[in-house]
Amino acid sequence: MTTTGLVAIDATILATAVPTIVRDLGGFTSFPWLFSIYLLTQAVSVPIYSKLADTVGRKPVILVGIGLFLVGSVLCGVAWSMPALIAFRAVQGLGAGAVQPMAVTIAGDIYTVAERAKAQGYIASVWGVSSVVGPTLGGVFSEYLSWRWIFFVNIPLCVAAASLLVRYLHETVERTRHRIDWTGGALLTAGLSLLILGLLEGGNAWAWASAPSIVSLSVAAVLLVGFVLVERRATEPVLPLWVFSRPLLRSTALVGVGVGAVLLGLTSYVPSYLEALLHVTPLVSGLTLATLTIGWPISASQSGRLYLRLGFRTTALIGTSVVVVGATTLALTSARPTLWVVGLCCFLIGVGLGLVATPSLIAAQASVGWSERGVVTGANLFARSMGSAVGVAALGALVNGHMDGLDATQAPDLFQQAVTAAFVAVAVVAVGTLLAAASMPRNGPPAAAHARPDSPPDV
Repeated sequence: MTTTGLVAIDATILATAVPTIVRDLGGFTSFPWLFSIYLLTQAVSVPIYSKLADTVGRKPVILVGIGLFLVGSVLCGVAWSMPALIAFRAVQGLGAGAVQPMAVTIAGDIYTVAERAKAQGYIASVWGVSSVVGPTLGGVFSEYLSWRWIFFVNIPLCVAAASLLVRYLHETVERTRHRIDWTGGALLTAGLSLLILGLLEGGNAWAWASAPSIVSLSVAAVLLVGFVLVERRATEPVLPLWVFSRPLLRSTALVGVGVGAVLLGLTSYVPSYLEALLHVTPLVSGLTLATLTIGWPISASQSGRLYLRLGFRTTALIGTSVVVVGATTLALTSARPTLWVVGLCCFLIGVGLGLVATPSLIAAQASVGWSERGVVTGANLFARSMGSAVGVAALGALVNGHMDGLDATQAPDLFQQAVTAAFVAVAVVAVGTLLAAASMPRNGPPAAAHARPDSPPDV
């Protein structure tokens, strides 16, 4: 729970401080990189960490992740420019790539499917607390101290999380030799980096039809095709393609892509949208956004009762339907924003995400044994991170295309139109996520809900 708090607070604390950071460091058109670069390094490192966790154990991997997250947080706190802050966010992302999937994987190792519902409730409570603490701290630091404290606050949390894991997590794992697929990892990183570069800078730093745009997107496509070819022949692929050949794992991965895109799409733009158009303080915009992350843990903590009674697919369909309603309402009312409408829509979307994210992940975990659970968990969270990274980049391209180099304070009416377009795109993604949930194999309640998880001795 303490380890999850690192990622949970970071997910909400930065968004409210973005306008303040932009005023201090400049670079309005570059601020989507603060989210995309973090999510990119997190996403591409998740499969590597997950593979290592299935061979050397979860504990050393998660401790390395906490260390990297700590170093990245300190560097972000002392950043002197927007490019430097973006670079240091990449280091943070490398740490988060180990922290988030390992926390979930360890819970999957220790508890049965039925017990995981209760355990996920405890973990969800962390997101609930963070959803209030994160935006509040972000607003308070931005208004009364300095935005740099949103990164320094991670230092005691990292120390506490590492200390608890060293003291209480004991596992005995049979060490095996492993071969890291560095070629696949390099191709994946380079391909996704160029894809996000093309999306964020196209129509901004250069025209969409210009040579840099065409080259970056074309080379990205070639590198990603090369990645798939390498993974088909690699002895120990960084992202095993068999994960996406199984109907349940493929559909839950697609759900993860949609969840990530919806979550970060709203997190990135709701605070700036409220501050620019309603002239509210960072604290107020943060608390409005908090309704999103309050709704998520409330429903996630109760999702176990639903999927144990109705099954994973039905629960995910209920959740995605709620997300579609919330996202569509937000898009339709965005031309005349009010705090209570935005807050209510965010709450509904959060409730829906909680009913789809947790059941779909546990469905994937429950379909495999211990030796594959790390890879499956990593692949699912990789899909969610990629949805977030590419989603934020695509929305950034959409908003920047409308703004034509201006920032929100210079052209609030133009910014309102740009964000409305972004919210419409989020609603479209929500519909796609509903279709992905519908493609999950039909099943009833999990039959082996109370079976002990197969795990190495002494976990």
